[in-house]
Amino acid sequence: MSSAHQTEVGPLERPDLRARYRIERDKRVRPDGTDQYLEPVGRFAHFSADPYTPWVERDPVVDDVEVVIIGGGFAGLVTGARLVEAGVTDVRIVEAGGGLGGVWYWNRYPGAMCDTAAMVYLPLLEETGRVPSAKYVEAPEILAHARGIAEKYGLNDGALCSTVVRELVWDEDRSRWRVRTDRGDELRARFVTLGTGPLNRPKLPGIAGIDAFEGRCFHTSRWEYDYTGGDSSGAPMTGLADKRVGIIGTGATAVQCIPRLARDAGSLTVFQRTPSSVDVRANQPIDPEWFAALDPGWQREWLRNFATLQTGGFAEQDLVMDGWTDMAVRIRDRVIADAVAFTPKDFRQAYEAADDEKMDEIRARIDAVVSDPATAEALKPWYRQRCKRPCFHDEYLDAFNRPTVRLVDTDGRGVERIDATGAWVGGQHYELDCLILASGFEFGTPYERRSGFDPVGRGGVPLSKAWADGMVTLHGIHVHGFPNLFVIQTGHAANLISNVTHNLVEAGTTAAAVIAHARATGAVEVETSAAAQEAWVDLLEDPTTMLTYDANCTPGYYNNEGAPLGHRERLNQSRYAAGPAEYFRYIDAWRSTGRFEGLEFRPQTGKDEH
Repeated sequence: MSSAHQTEVGPLERPDLRARYRIERDKRVRPDGTDQYLEPVGRFAHFSADPYTPWVERDPVVDDVEVVIIGGGFAGLVTGARLVEAGVTDVRIVEAGGGLGGVWYWNRYPGAMCDTAAMVYLPLLEETGRVPSAKYVEAPEILAHARGIAEKYGLNDGALCSTVVRELVWDEDRSRWRVRTDRGDELRARFVTLGTGPLNRPKLPGIAGIDAFEGRCFHTSRWEYDYTGGDSSGAPMTGLADKRVGIIGTGATAVQCIPRLARDAGSLTVFQRTPSSVDVRANQPIDPEWFAALDPGWQREWLRNFATLQTGGFAEQDLVMDGWTDMAVRIRDRVIADAVAFTPKDFRQAYEAADDEKMDEIRARIDAVVSDPATAEALKPWYRQRCKRPCFHDEYLDAFNRPTVRLVDTDGRGVERIDATGAWVGGQHYELDCLILASGFEFGTPYERRSGFDPVGRGGVPLSKAWADGMVTLHGIHVHGFPNLFVIQTGHAANLISNVTHNLVEAGTTAAAVIAHARATGAVEVETSAAAQEAWVDLLEDPTTMLTYDANCTPGYYNNEGAPLGHRERLNQSRYAAGPAEYFRYIDAWRSTGRFEGLEFRPQTGKDEH
């Protein structure tokens, strides 16, 4: 019997567990780090194209608008909504996809859904009046909500979809941004907001021979339903009934689509380099009557509650009650119970004890669900839960009990090579008709590479040069040397990755407030002062508060693929010193005063605005 099933012996003792974590990590550390992944070029250039909306020729648009929003995902949508609420309606969205929705426009793979509860993940629920169908909702419902925001606030009007920005340049003479696109559009905007997101460009596994495969091959974010059959709502993929399907990747995306593939494919081979940590989801429908009885302002309360508990704070109750808050509360309570002086060492020991307990539960659940001992052993994650994106799913493990599903565990090495008819692992060849790449998106690569353009600010300085030594901002939103530009993101702010949309709502609300103030006071330009930006970056760079990563974590996009983090990488991923909940309180107070400290509002100085 494998060691994974020696339940009568009990869990591994802590020293042995630490050693196992290190061994598993060392298997997976690669010298090429993030360079191991390939860009979607050459044979795979079509992965950057849109399989969902036909490209339609149109005449170029020449226009002068108040605000151009680049990116039509939730970052752009919530910013646009807040602008409209503030009375700014001359807004135009530019979006690469054939429709608005961002990541939820692109991610239509079967089983796609969010791992964060809908009550806190779906922004502007109160404003739109939408009632989520369940605690966790699937992608079609999320996309419908995004489109509902656009409809309510009139953001579809004038939106330029299937359009990619190629140039963004500050015109100092006119205090306007010039925006040029791949459609020949030329826009002039008083303000520009960037909501391009950190996860929008597919990355491909750097496996030898990947371009030699002669069967069907596609990325999960560009799902080819014309081949598989079915649709994003869950209809059976009848086109796969007689196909030998392989999938590379076992991260959050694969965890969601593998159960549907297991259901429909003639056979499914799952190639695994590192198993995911998969906890219980326990999804359940939302009672419309209960939802209707919630007091006004309920979503703001839920957001604060979630952020507070996520950062070790206290609340009278856990409103969300999910895997994210469960782990945070466990750590907090263990610190209180075990700590003597609340030193970093006390916290670390309490954190490790709570995490050991949680990961023992996750590994035990695999034993309880997966019938084959060898498969169960291979599916067990040997690392801390927060080393990689935690997953929550109730059907993933069961999929491996199907006779048509085969797990090929590569013991951390990955697929060796691909040829015309399949993949090689450990000297064994696996014949495939279809190869699906669940390899995720670029993360941490330069902004201009992911977005396709490099904003050029005052004095002809590109953003890539301003950020050459690491991202510098005020509040993660404003950049010195780039007037009237607002970055809607998570970094340099709360960086609450368990609920990205909360970050976007706060950033969008802040940008709208600043723009409205500039309009009300007649300011032509608004920009962070160099001193304010420097002070903010100094706060982020405090060595006692900068984000750090466990050296024993298995490689992934959370930790720069296991490569050492230099100053630039740490700065790019840093957050407000006191944590997400405190940042949200801080930025709300900052904009509520109406003083907007750290920003300079400049009046008209005789420049030609026309």
